[in-house]
Amino acid sequence: MNSGAALSLLFERGRLTRGEVREATGLSKPTVSDAMRRLVEADLAIVDGHVVGGPGPNAEIYAINPDAAHVVAVSVREGADGPSVAAARCDLSGVVRAQLHRPAPLRGGDPVRLVETVIRDLGKGLPGRLTQVQLGVAGSVDPTTRTIHHVDLPGFDAPGLVDALADRVGVPVDLDNDVNLATVAERRQGVAQGVDGFVLLWLGEGIGLGIDLGGTLLRGARGGAGEIGYVPLGLDPRPVRGRSDSRRAAQPRPDLQSLVGGVAVRALAREYGHPDAAGYPADAAPGFVAALADRVAVALALVVAVLDPPLLVLAGPVGKAGGAELCDAVVAALARTAPLDVTVEVTTVESDPVVAGALHAALTTTRNRLLAALP
Repeated sequence: MNSGAALSLLFERGRLTRGEVREATGLSKPTVSDAMRRLVEADLAIVDGHVVGGPGPNAEIYAINPDAAHVVAVSVREGADGPSVAAARCDLSGVVRAQLHRPAPLRGGDPVRLVETVIRDLGKGLPGRLTQVQLGVAGSVDPTTRTIHHVDLPGFDAPGLVDALADRVGVPVDLDNDVNLATVAERRQGVAQGVDGFVLLWLGEGIGLGIDLGGTLLRGARGGAGEIGYVPLGLDPRPVRGRSDSRRAAQPRPDLQSLVGGVAVRALAREYGHPDAAGYPADAAPGFVAALADRVAVALALVVAVLDPPLLVLAGPVGKAGGAELCDAVVAALARTAPLDVTVEVTTVESDPVVAGALHAALTTTRNRLLAALP
């Protein structure tokens, strides 16, 4: 317990002397000395310098041994130009040691081999021992079967995918929805730091909702919480029973994805004179911003009415590209649409939010495992 308390402090605060550990824990001097010795012997901590200039012997400064464990975050996503993968590897102290972003050739390919190759490439030349992989995908993750549903990436809906990947790379693999991971990053390093709870609306090729209830994510019984792209808009356009109108029967049922998803945003941009826009146009016309904000407000009005969150965060490629201009337009549109007042902000996570959230999740898992395994 004493070693665990000292290790937790190093995780939380970074470099500490034995005196600072004593002050924070209330443990005696011999107990702290013994705890730090045990951590060094277990290769979990290192002496990372000395305090100089004070009376008596120079005090040793302890820090986490960064290469005691490494974790990898992998985000596979579908974009306008096809599937791609973004990934990063960080050490036990939380420092990112390697990262990559490249196309992901999945048609007819093997998703396990794809992720394995990414993990191997990230580890080239690094001494740390890999202990955990966190995978993020755009789909709902069933917590009981660890199977991905509603995913457009070929092969990623196969049963046993996560276990097969874990067997291949030789370390535990966890899986989560990409928007959930982006929500984790927003609480850790974005505009949602310190708030009681918030909702993150992801606007990209697909749309999704991250629901943070005081630091705990709402995932749902089958991992489908936040899949708002499937919420229908109006009644089914197909004919009612007893009628046979083939033209109406062929029309797809409109939903929120068809209103503010990537395809819809690009089509709206073309209507406002941006024919080459791959997403949110850099020189968006005011009319486009207002029209998009009206659409976003439809999705958020539903969220506000059901959850009444203290904060709404606009994120994803479209939300981030729209910035303050889109945010202001959404606030104005919500005032005309939503039944309650709500604060709306734009994400302030600078790095890839899915990868950042996945790294935090993997580090948390690894650190908890190390604490539990202390002798």
